[in-house]
Amino acid sequence: MNVFLAYGKSGLNLKVPEITRVVEPTHLSLPEDDHALVIDALRNPKGTKPLREMVKPTDKVVIVISDITRPTPNHKLVPWLLEELPHVPIENVTILNGLGTHRDQTREEFIEMLGEKVVNTVRIVNHHCHEKSELSHVGTSRFGCEVYLNKDYVEADFRIVTGFIEPHFFAGFSGGPKGIMPGIAGIETILTFHNAKMIGHQMATWGKIDNNPLQEMAREVNSFCKPDFLLNVALNGEKKITNVFAGELAEAHAIGCEYVKQQAMVKCDKRYDVVITTNAGYPLDQNLYQAVKGMDAARMIVKQGGTIICAAECSEGMPEHGNFVKILQMRNSPQELLEMINEPSFQMFDQWEAQRLAMIQEWADVYLYSSLPEESTKIANLTPTRDIEQTLKDLKGKYGEEMSIAVLPLGPLTIPYVEE
Repeated sequence: MNVFLAYGKSGLNLKVPEITRVVEPTHLSLPEDDHALVIDALRNPKGTKPLREMVKPTDKVVIVISDITRPTPNHKLVPWLLEELPHVPIENVTILNGLGTHRDQTREEFIEMLGEKVVNTVRIVNHHCHEKSELSHVGTSRFGCEVYLNKDYVEADFRIVTGFIEPHFFAGFSGGPKGIMPGIAGIETILTFHNAKMIGHQMATWGKIDNNPLQEMAREVNSFCKPDFLLNVALNGEKKITNVFAGELAEAHAIGCEYVKQQAMVKCDKRYDVVITTNAGYPLDQNLYQAVKGMDAARMIVKQGGTIICAAECSEGMPEHGNFVKILQMRNSPQELLEMINEPSFQMFDQWEAQRLAMIQEWADVYLYSSLPEESTKIANLTPTRDIEQTLKDLKGKYGEEMSIAVLPLGPLTIPYVEE
């Protein structure tokens, strides 16, 4: 049986046994006109007046977007938002790139994300979580930290947050309040949001909103300086818009999460010896840090002691920026990494991704098919493979001829689960 895996920009064809379970999201017919769908949502939002009626001509408007590691169709959403605000002078608008702890985007990348016209006419700012001079203090979190958010956002007269909703491996779902927290938060706030206790919490997992401490903190932080308007979309495997959710933050996001849950979460009857996964191709599989999400999706249905094979191109490397690689090199095994990260005195940004990777590796063996050099793969305690089909044949020696296999061609865009 042939299966097409989302891998980089070109994809990857794979031959697997006929008995393999292929787990994909529900395939939906696309709207005939996604522009009309978005404009209708802006004019008939949930829980607020239409966007155009809410914004005054004199308002300083900030539009928060997600960065290049997310497939949010900003090249459509931002121009369409501006189209709905013809009475606002363009010099009054700022686009704020919600980087969290990620690296700045270049002009060329912004053109890829937003289109050349927007880049040439609108002020665009990269968020810097470490720069205190670019942050404003907005409150104290009950989770034990001071809350800092981007100053441009805090000082704006009208705040819009955009994004896309998908199941998220520790926040339950993306989109909604996550555009602000951690998107435009200060490093102290981000470190608390991602500390070992939060990431290790049993409710911090795919599809869980209620009693999930990360969602609770994200909502709390948003309440200190709430966005005036939310614009989120749902996407299919080809990154095309399938639905739009706009209006009041909590109400519109809740409707979106329920919609995505119905399309993206798939019940399986059992766990499997081997689960092949991806990170949904470019731009989500640009680096190994992001690819942990696809591995975590596979963990949901692989047997304890089983094997995960992840196909993620990692065209940007591990990446080299941030602390992910540095943390992985601080100990020799997943078990030792978890012990270090769970020490109350340990605090280092990017520890959350290393923690989650180690948790996956404690559950199952993990192979990686990528463009990374083998030495980089081994730094992460992963087993490199250059031939997934051959690896499957080799694994029969471990699991036998009746080896059970599942494939997630779109990685974390589909979240399988087993009721146990």
